[in-house]
Amino acid sequence: MPRVLIVEDEPALRRALAINLKARHYEVDAVGTGTDALAAAATGELDLVILDLGLPDLDGVEVIEGLRGWSQVPIIVLSAREAQAQKVRALDAGADDYVTKPFGMDELLARIRAALRRAEGTEPVPAVVATASFTLDLAAKRATRDGAEVRLTPTEWHLIEALVRRPGTLVPASQLLAEVWGPAYEKETNYLRVYFAQLRRKLEAVPGTPEHFITEPGLGYRFEP
Repeated sequence: MPRVLIVEDEPALRRALAINLKARHYEVDAVGTGTDALAAAATGELDLVILDLGLPDLDGVEVIEGLRGWSQVPIIVLSAREAQAQKVRALDAGADDYVTKPFGMDELLARIRAALRRAEGTEPVPAVVATASFTLDLAAKRATRDGAEVRLTPTEWHLIEALVRRPGTLVPASQLLAEVWGPAYEKETNYLRVYFAQLRRKLEAVPGTPEHFITEPGLGYRFEP
């Protein structure tokens, strides 16, 4: 049975969604805050997330960005926010679909089925990635090396996430620049040289001969676990 995480701060709607999904043979976890959502996602495999944007502790877009740090799980936003800018922001952060409240249950179920079909065959990335040199907790945004915590900047985390989602795969420099800084920066390869030098100093056992953050000259970068 597909496992669905409902993130909704309205108890009545949270219960109604859970009852409807369970009746249709989905496994359901339901939480009311963004913090609980990220914790639930980090501790178990999910097939889909239904996410309200108006949460009491975190903005829903922050939850999307947190999930996208390590997971490609389909995310359907369920929100009363109708402004186009809000929808664009959520979709740009990594949401797969956007349903505006009030909504029909049949429509939501159809969108869930469609999102699950699109996701078939994708391999999940673990929330915690351990190498011989360092450990990355992508859910908590925490890096450790030799038992000590290593402070990474938001940009460094963004670069790490872009590579760790594709272990062993060459990611073109232009693609990394567009993902982290935006399409206008696709030719600014000096940004990558500076930031990867910083990451290697912080995380690699021997920064001059990196084992995990690999440069393919003239092409891009690779993460080797």
